[in-house]
Amino acid sequence: MANGSSPDAAHRAHILENPLRTYLLGIIISICGNVLISISLNIQKYAHVRQSQRGSKPYYTSGTWWCGVALMGFGELGNFAAYGFAPASLIAPLGCVSVIASAVLSVVFLKETVRASDIVGGTLAITGTYVLVNFAPHTTIHITAHLVQYYVMNWHFLLYLLLEMLLFCFLLYLYKMRNVKHIVIVMLLVALLASLTVISVKAVSGMIAESITGQLQLIYPIFYVMGVIMIVSCAFQIKFLNQAMTMFDATEVVPINFVFFTTSAIVAGIVFYEEFEELALLNIFMFLLGCLLSFLGVFLIARNRPKIKLQNPNCISMDKIPRRSHTDRVQPEAQRSLAAKLMCNRAGQSDDA
Repeated sequence: MANGSSPDAAHRAHILENPLRTYLLGIIISICGNVLISISLNIQKYAHVRQSQRGSKPYYTSGTWWCGVALMGFGELGNFAAYGFAPASLIAPLGCVSVIASAVLSVVFLKETVRASDIVGGTLAITGTYVLVNFAPHTTIHITAHLVQYYVMNWHFLLYLLLEMLLFCFLLYLYKMRNVKHIVIVMLLVALLASLTVISVKAVSGMIAESITGQLQLIYPIFYVMGVIMIVSCAFQIKFLNQAMTMFDATEVVPINFVFFTTSAIVAGIVFYEEFEELALLNIFMFLLGCLLSFLGVFLIARNRPKIKLQNPNCISMDKIPRRSHTDRVQPEAQRSLAAKLMCNRAGQSDDA
């Protein structure tokens, strides 16, 4: 029994520390990355609106749109780096910062209306974020190749991975074979992939950070295995998320995805990286309360957000077409004009889809 527990004790004695500076650095990088993401989304939205109003060139020919894309890349890079400095169970819930900042920027720059639910939701999300930062695990783990290999071979992670694979196959069977197109099923598929993404992203980011400090980790095969898992899981996660955005409204997808992704990331951090080990019961309770407040805040902010309809002035809405009685006669010119506008309206609907 002593021999079986000695590797675990040796690993814990070697890797667990409590450097507050590194912990705060991860939080700051994550917050800055999420703010950049929200700025990029609003810039891209502004470029879409402006190009549609001009009616000249596609949005991807706009320098403003590409500026938004570049900021999105920097924001995601910041989130990637943050996993190397702070626990995954903390970095994932901080994604609500992006939702809060996006709501504020849309009011300031895109002149969207401020709703009571935005104010209440923002207050709840900020309160939840404050609680999360204060009661989340403060232990910093130095990720090395040997440590990742040790975690991968733990029986509780192997059991977790087996259960996750079985659940994923069952949900995929319902989605593909049984044609069950329910938003919960699609978002669960995204969340299950996200757990692998979080595990691999933290492993890759941590090993890169360790390599920069002088302990080279890029020579170990586990680094590239985690890199492949990260890329593949991200690709399929984006695929299912895009399918969800085409089938359901964004006001449904955004809050459900945030809740499922955050929950999946927290569970992954607990199971794989043992981030809640030796955490006090009060801290666990307050951490979960912070998550709940953030979930409610994001739901209120995303609920029934106003949509910007980019409609061509030469098109008419389907519900504004006058009905023709049996005694009415339409001139050929009017028929051709009405048919052209109908075709334009259908084309616009096809572009939105």
